[in-house]
This record gives sequence, structure tokens and C-alpha cells, in this order.
Amino acid sequence: MAAARATRPLPHLAPPSAAKPRVLLAPFRSSRRAGAALAAAAAAAAPSPSPSPSPQQQQRVAAAAPSPPRLGDVIEAQQFDREALNEIFEVAREMEAVERGSHGAPSRVLEGYLMATLFYEPSTRTRLSFEAAMRRLGGEVLTTENAREFSSAAKGETLEDTIRTVEGYSDIIVLRHFESGAARRAADTADIPVINAGDGPGQHPTQALLDVYTIKREIGTLDGIKLGLVGDLANGRTVRSLAFLIAKYQNIKIYFVSPEVVKMKDDIKDYLNSQGVEWEESSDLLEVASKCDVIYQTRIQKERFGERIDLYEAARGKYIVDKKVLDVLPKHAVIMHPLPRLDEITVDVDSDPRAAYFRQAKNGLYIRMALLKLLLVGH
Repeated sequence: MAAARATRPLPHLAPPSAAKPRVLLAPFRSSRRAGAALAAAAAAAAPSPSPSPSPQQQQRVAAAAPSPPRLGDVIEAQQFDREALNEIFEVAREMEAVERGSHGAPSRVLEGYLMATLFYEPSTRTRLSFEAAMRRLGGEVLTTENAREFSSAAKGETLEDTIRTVEGYSDIIVLRHFESGAARRAADTADIPVINAGDGPGQHPTQALLDVYTIKREIGTLDGIKLGLVGDLANGRTVRSLAFLIAKYQNIKIYFVSPEVVKMKDDIKDYLNSQGVEWEESSDLLEVASKCDVIYQTRIQKERFGERIDLYEAARGKYIVDKKVLDVLPKHAVIMHPLPRLDEITVDVDSDPRAAYFRQAKNGLYIRMALLKLLLVGH
């Protein structure tokens, strides 16, 4: 039996309210799949013949009709507004209850749906949590763990051809790729939903969603927080996506703490400036930790350095979260990490209730269950 882990009480969050008006995130409808259904529905709903409305009447009806946002593909963190985030988080709360009850009465919400996971880079948490999410909701999974080596990509097949093939077998595709922008290319090709599970040094939007959800669950609020992003900020797609997403909230301050060779890139800084988000670069982790609600540590990504191992060695081990950091960290604050970790968080930190990274990983299941439900069937 594993040793008992430290826990901390979660802030009280009101349960989802049935009376609260929802932001309608409609499920994805491909042109192929929806065409016949829409035509049949239109025919069934058609009234008896009457004079056609004038162009002016049509314009007035179109202007008055609500136009809810549609959750189609999940490609980048910037695509979500606060209303969409609130709804995703509300459904994620519901998924917590679904997961707890799945051992007795398994959910059938996604029964009959197939999810394909195409992972061209290694993954543990992202791939397994997506597959667990699909199965917890009654769906099935088609998977390839190392598509770069064990798929037709090894024979020279283009990503676009792979996507066109796989969409014929499945209802939704979860893609991790080594090239930035690959998820956008896949979404432009596919006629079914595509979820970006990480595209090289680009973005990891579902990680950002679970990170923001975790902050909400742990701290109790998102507006007004101080966030320290630590480690490999140049190559870390998780910190890039988190910066994009947390900018949706008010009175945020972000501290960037990293070795010189992996500093946060200017596109993120420019975006934060455009959104009125205050940010500051620092070389003093202890000082930053004493001010923050959240310390978000990341590993230095050796795989992004190519042959420049000298640069990797110069960056590795410079900023480590250990007992010294815990000593100055506020009692209400939390330490997060997208995992896997190497030595950038010492194992003796794990027993502190403020170590939230394994709770954070579990929240990935709920967020991904919510996204699959919203994408495929809506509410």
C-alpha cells in the first residue's frame, strides 16, 4: 500500500446549477454527417406553403437569432473566451461525479463513438487521460503510441493523408505532433473534430485548460492571481498556452523565471501587453515564490536542444523547487508542474499539501471528458 499523501481542503465551489443559463457550446457537426440530418429536420419542421419572407425579413430574423459559439476543433488556447471556459469547467465538475460513479453504473454518453489518438511524440498523461476519458464515457479508442515510427509516416506519408485516412475510421482525432502548427493543418484537412494534444514547441491547449481549472479548484479564484512560470519558457508549450489562457482573467500578474537560454519568447510578451496583463522577468526564484499564488515549474526540455547539449547542461538545474522554496511560499499557494519532472522539484516537496501536481494530472481526466462530451454530443 502506498504511503498516505498529503492533502489540502479544496475551496468551496458552488455545485453546477440547473437554473444557471448556459453558454451553448454546440457539438461539432461535419458537413458530411450533418447534411442529411439537417435536410430531414428542415423538411419535417416545414410549415404549410406560405409566401416566402422578404430579404428584409430574413435579415431581421438572422439578426435577432442567437448565435452561440461552437466548440469545433481545439487547436489553441486563445480560441476560448471566459463564457466558454466557464461552461467547460462546469461540465468538468459534472465529469468528476460521472467518473466516481462509473465503477457501479458506467456512463453511456459516448457509446458508439470512436476516438483516434495519433501521437508522434511520447506521452503518458495526455494520451492515457484522453483514452480513459473516452472509455469512462462509454466510447471506444483506436490508438497509435509512436506514430512517427510505427505508422505510415515512417514510409513518408504526409500528415494530411494520414488524417484523411484516420477520419474514415473514427469520430474524433486527438493529435500530438513534433511540428508547431501540425494541429491546425490537421483541422484544416479533417471533416471531424481535431484536438491538439501538443504540437512541438507550439501549444498544448487542453493542458492549459486543466491548469486553469486546477488553479480555480485549488485557489478558489482566477482573477487577481500572481503566477510564477519557471523553467523552460522558450520551448515549453504548456507555459505558452497557460499564458494565453490566463490572460482572459482580470488583474493577473505573471513572473517569468528561467535561464537566459530559454527565456519566454517575445510573441507571448507582446500578447500579454496587448491584453493589459502585467508581467515581469526575474532571476530570483525565492523572491518570486514569496509573492505568488501559483508556482508553475517545468523541466528543461533536452529534446528541443538538438545537438547543443552544452546549452541544455547550462540551463538544467538552475531553478529547483525544494524546501527552501516551500519556506517562503505563502500557505495558500500551490506548486504545479505539467509532468514529467526530472530533478526540478525535489521529491521531499511531494508530501507538502501545497504540492498540487498529481491533483493537477487527475484534473486532466475531467477536462478531457468534458471536451469529448461537448465536442461530440453537447450537453
